[in-house]
Amino acid sequence: MATSAITAPTYDPTSTAKALADQYVSGMQTQLTNQTTTATNTAKALSTLSDAISAYQTALAGMTGIGHSMLAQSATLSDTTFGTATASSTAAAGAYSLFVQQVATSSQVSYDSLADGSQLGGQLTINLADEGANVNTANFAVQLDGTADTDGDGKLSVRELAAAINNASGNAGKVSAGVITVSGAPRLVLTSTNTGVANTVSVDATTATDAGLQTGFASRTVMTAAQDAIVYLGDPTNPATAMIQQASNTFTNIDGVTFTATHAQAAGSAPITLTVAGNTSGTTANVQAFVDAYNKLKTALDGLVSAGDPKNNVAAGAFAHDSGVTALRSRIVDLLRPAGVLSLASYGITAARDGTISLDSTRLQKQLAVNPTGLDTLIGTASTSAPTGIAGALNTYLNTWSNLTTGQIQQRTDANSKLQSDLTQRQTDIDAKYDSAYQRYLKQYTALQTLQATMQNNSSMFSSLFSSSSSN
Repeated sequence: MATSAITAPTYDPTSTAKALADQYVSGMQTQLTNQTTTATNTAKALSTLSDAISAYQTALAGMTGIGHSMLAQSATLSDTTFGTATASSTAAAGAYSLFVQQVATSSQVSYDSLADGSQLGGQLTINLADEGANVNTANFAVQLDGTADTDGDGKLSVRELAAAINNASGNAGKVSAGVITVSGAPRLVLTSTNTGVANTVSVDATTATDAGLQTGFASRTVMTAAQDAIVYLGDPTNPATAMIQQASNTFTNIDGVTFTATHAQAAGSAPITLTVAGNTSGTTANVQAFVDAYNKLKTALDGLVSAGDPKNNVAAGAFAHDSGVTALRSRIVDLLRPAGVLSLASYGITAARDGTISLDSTRLQKQLAVNPTGLDTLIGTASTSAPTGIAGALNTYLNTWSNLTTGQIQQRTDANSKLQSDLTQRQTDIDAKYDSAYQRYLKQYTALQTLQATMQNNSSMFSSLFSSSSSN
């Protein structure tokens, strides 16, 4: 029997409306989804590019900025018993005679006549001063109020005094307070953090309410006397020898050299010798760091512009078809080959077929022996104000990408952000079109469902009526 309108298939209004609405926006949604995915991938790729360039420029600044050098210097002592020394790349080669007469020490004193149970009120003043010159340098007050009474018994113990000193707002780590027990009695021990006679510790308790505190702080035991470090630049018995006296044990009087005294020499001992000379391993490490930093940037760029490998299911980089980023990669390779007699290859830095570079340390040392200053001249300085050499050229060019106002990355990021905003609005528009189509189809097929049900009921009624008439 042929299918009539009455017996035709029925439709579920909800699922039918959804299917037709999906089909209605399918083309627009597919295009928008692809564009949104591309914009999202672009944002991630721009972030990756920004991070890679920023990391490289930071590394360049650390290696080749103003005051830096590829050439490392070392500082060695003829006797390391009395100190340690380091040299920056700017230190001049040479030998220096030093005599350590005394090392700087911190002040440590104890107050042995204090007792638990002092009354609250008033304050202590902690003095840090060169008592001989009577010059106060960093005094601070300790309030003896309820905040010092941590157990709330209305009295102060020696340990609560120590805690109050440590926690005083003006202390900031200048003085450390502790308690030791001797023969069952507590003693308050104060130690200055900084060395030197200007940090001699004492306590003024004249404004404390408790008379016992005033008496207890009136006298002290000097456990370690504060003193300055004294170093002679040469034989101390020579009247013409310069003496350097300071609160710290670390001396920076020799340009580019840091010397830290650790022990005093015996009177009459011979001075020690501090020698500054080239550091072969340090220079090699500096050049290797330059190579590694460049290769890290090059590898990041390679990934971003990679064509991929569809046969092996390897996706292309986000900038595979971006001529600007491809040109960026090519340009940094070109900048490693400056015009002139000197070249990186002469110092053992050579490029592989993939564009990365490597270091031949043996060749580096041979060339340094011939021309030690040429390496710094060739690599130059990554300075914005006065760029020189390869590092300066690289940094200047990369600034055209990394500048936060005018750089390529910022401009691209702004444009991509606007595109993402537009795509979000387009998604809102498509959602609205989908909802409108869905409601329209739902209404139509709901009406169709109602009509079919009515016609089927009428058909059944007629069939029953005619069948009954025929029987009669």
